Amino acid sequence: MAFAENLKQLPRISHLSAIQLLDGDSTVVATIENKPGQAGSLAVYNHLGQIYGAITAEAARKGLDLYAEHTDDARQNPGKHPNIDRLLALATGDSTLLRVKHLFATAVE
Repeated sequence: MAFAENLKQLPRISHLSAIQLLDGDSTVVATIENKPGQAGSLAVYNHLGQIYGAITAEAARKGLDLYAEHTDDARQNPGKHPNIDRLLALATGDSTLLRVKHLFATAVE
């Protein structure tokens, strides 16, 4: 299935402003925001965090499946898709697991 179709199957993310990915020392190694160009990655990482509890090697492999055609493009063009590159490193054991910290959207009146 294509990435756009996979996104339709994932939980909604309208309640999130972003997620932070934390390493074993609780250092923020990445922030994925709920904005154009990142919302798809936010949905994927949010889903993986919900299902696996963290971004593990197994979660990374599932994430690469969800990214579908973009995973092949990331393999052919390292650096073009940093959120996929991160999963590629995790899936091969070149990186340790990452915890997911949700940053919730708040209404401002």
